[in-house]
Amino acid sequence: MHTFLSRSNSILAYTLSVSACLTFCCFLSTVFYDYKTEVSLDTIKTAVKNVPDYSASRERNDLGFVTFNLRTDLTSLFNWNVKQLFLFLIAEYRTNSNNVNQIILWDKIILRDDHAVLDFKNVNTKYYFWDDGNGLRGNRNITLHLSWNVVPNAGILPSIDGIGYRNFGFPSDYTTSRLYRFQ
Repeated sequence: MHTFLSRSNSILAYTLSVSACLTFCCFLSTVFYDYKTEVSLDTIKTAVKNVPDYSASRERNDLGFVTFNLRTDLTSLFNWNVKQLFLFLIAEYRTNSNNVNQIILWDKIILRDDHAVLDFKNVNTKYYFWDDGNGLRGNRNITLHLSWNVVPNAGILPSIDGIGYRNFGFPSDYTTSRLYRFQ
């Protein structure tokens, strides 16, 4: 009749098919969920320095410093299909040499069991705000916005932009103080 291996193969294939179907149904249960929420951003201090780039060209580039406040409640984004949120703060601006510049300045991972109400005050950027030239000094069209990736148990990995942003500008003069340091 049928061998043990043939029957085992049939049982395994059936089990995997049912598991795949159930996983797809789980994915469908949250695919149309709206993962947007309000975000409040404020810039506290801004400064820009002109520092040497230690590459082969030895040119001087702009380095921006931003201190910000961030307030948002992300608890409504967590459902049974969300493992974690990967948050990242993006600065977007335009210069004469590039129409679109996007830099990630800060990030954070929030797990399902973590406290998801964020109220950060006087936060320094986590990553350097470099410009590949001198496009930061006096630039008034810089936009900060918070985005996040929803890491699901099953399904796609959507990238969501928060509702709310902050426009700011850098001063017209370079700072020479050592006041701004990364922590």
